[in-house]
Amino acid sequence: MLRGNYQARIDEKGRLKVPSAFRALIEQTHGARVFVTSVDGTSARVYPMPTWEAVEARLAAMPSTHPARRKFSDHVNYYGQVAEIDGQGRLLIHPRLREAAGIAGEVDVIGALHYLDIWNHERFAARLAEPLTDDELDALAAAGV
Repeated sequence: MLRGNYQARIDEKGRLKVPSAFRALIEQTHGARVFVTSVDGTSARVYPMPTWEAVEARLAAMPSTHPARRKFSDHVNYYGQVAEIDGQGRLLIHPRLREAAGIAGEVDVIGALHYLDIWNHERFAARLAEPLTDDELDALAAAGV
């Protein structure tokens, strides 16, 4: 499981230096190939390739004409690129995604269980300022969390 938060840096060439704890877990468990994408352009998601392929298999089970499938596929493919963590632990983030998400320089790398979320620090801090609603707390309680 990918959990926790680390600060990292995206260099002038658009490469993220993956925090070593996350890198070790991803490479040991899944290998160095990943799919880097976003569902809404506000942050980048880094999926280990086997995890992403499982998402694609679930999508393939939906009718190809389902509006949610088409919309999701449009977003993740527009922002998405297959990438590989290099020997120095760097990962290229596609320019279109870097620009949309406002990620450059110092960023927050958040473990989201099965993938990593890469955030512009100010955007993530603003997101954290919104407290959980009663409905959200009830949904978590219903799930046993």
